[in-house]
Amino acid sequence: MADDQLFEDLPEQDKPLPKGRGAVRLREPERRQMSMQVAALDDLVGDDHPVRAVWSFVEGLDLSALYDVIKAREGEPGHPPASPKLMLALWLWATIDGVGSARQLDRLCRDHLIYRWLCGGVSMNYHSLSNFRIAHMAVLERLLAQGVASMVDAGLVSLDTLAQDGLRVRAGAGAGSFRRRPRLDELKTAAQTRVERLRFEVETDPAADDRRRRAAKERGARERAERIAAAQERMKELEAERERREKTNKKEVAKQKSPRASTTDADARVMKMADGGWRPAYNTQIVSAPEHQVIVAVDIDTSGSDRGLAQPGIEMVHAEGYQPSNYLVDGGFTKNEAIEWAHANGIKVWCPPAQTKHGTDPYAPKKGDGVGVADWRERMKSDDGKAFYRLRCEHECINAHARRMGLRQLSLRGKIKARIHLLWFAVAHNMMRFFALHAKAQAA
Repeated sequence: MADDQLFEDLPEQDKPLPKGRGAVRLREPERRQMSMQVAALDDLVGDDHPVRAVWSFVEGLDLSALYDVIKAREGEPGHPPASPKLMLALWLWATIDGVGSARQLDRLCRDHLIYRWLCGGVSMNYHSLSNFRIAHMAVLERLLAQGVASMVDAGLVSLDTLAQDGLRVRAGAGAGSFRRRPRLDELKTAAQTRVERLRFEVETDPAADDRRRRAAKERGARERAERIAAAQERMKELEAERERREKTNKKEVAKQKSPRASTTDADARVMKMADGGWRPAYNTQIVSAPEHQVIVAVDIDTSGSDRGLAQPGIEMVHAEGYQPSNYLVDGGFTKNEAIEWAHANGIKVWCPPAQTKHGTDPYAPKKGDGVGVADWRERMKSDDGKAFYRLRCEHECINAHARRMGLRQLSLRGKIKARIHLLWFAVAHNMMRFFALHAKAQAA
């Protein structure tokens, strides 16, 4: 009895099991156990991790234009901002990683090891990240041009043959944000009335806290009124375009409904996507050196068709200082006028001819063909021409990389910001191609 009272608080022990297999022994997680881990961030990231190559790449760039605009200087007041080199590296790695949101990137800078390694203890917030992302389009254009030039100088890329293709990317606007002209006029009147009422309340309310809240509401109402006004301006462009099409195809235009514009992203347009559906989108135009899958130039178009965009693409390439001899495009880009113009400028356009409704030979010479069009038909008819045109398929790898990097739906609104998003992708893609081509050249 004394022994029972002495050990009565101990848990009951299981009796020994008979001979055979014993009880299962496992290591269970214990998340409340206190522990201390002492390690430098640099020791937690492998020496061969790709993020180190990205950081080395950014360190070698000339970012003096970004440093010149910083107001925080020695001997002057002001909170120092994050280094432009760090911000650029963060967005390049985020683009490679498929991260398209400043808020998501802000969370990753706190929680993800690789992003924490890039930050190196520098705190981030999504406002600064978002502002940096859209504030330096000229710098991104320069980085894209300098990257291509450096690869050409190193003999890694040849720009004698270029290819152009359109990639439709879902816009940030919702399908329900599109309105016709009568509804846009009603929304504009309501928005202006709300702005005036909120402004009056802000000026007459003596409470400071409540005044700040009302000022925020007024700012939101004012921004909405500006978006509606932008939608009305876009509506004028769409109506003018409809009038131009009525002159050449009146019956077809009569079957279509009146145009609509979005109140959240006026530049977006409903387009037919690759899966056959219709959604608000932008038609991104990418010009590349297909053999090496390097992006040469990018642009944004708001039309739902690629037809007629070959000549603007060549002009954009010429503006960058490139003089290609061959230009590969899809069949939807073809226009006889553009082929003649390119031929006069010493460029051979390669694209399959459109199939005729009557089943006639599309390669056969036609009465109105000029010298350039006749030469194009003869080249595309030959087996050598068809074999050479297969090089355009290499451009599809760039489109696949764009989808993998998150270029499926834009988180930025407006044509200018959409182009900035596309430039981030182009710079990040070319950076990765430089790593691959340089490693291949070293191995050779």
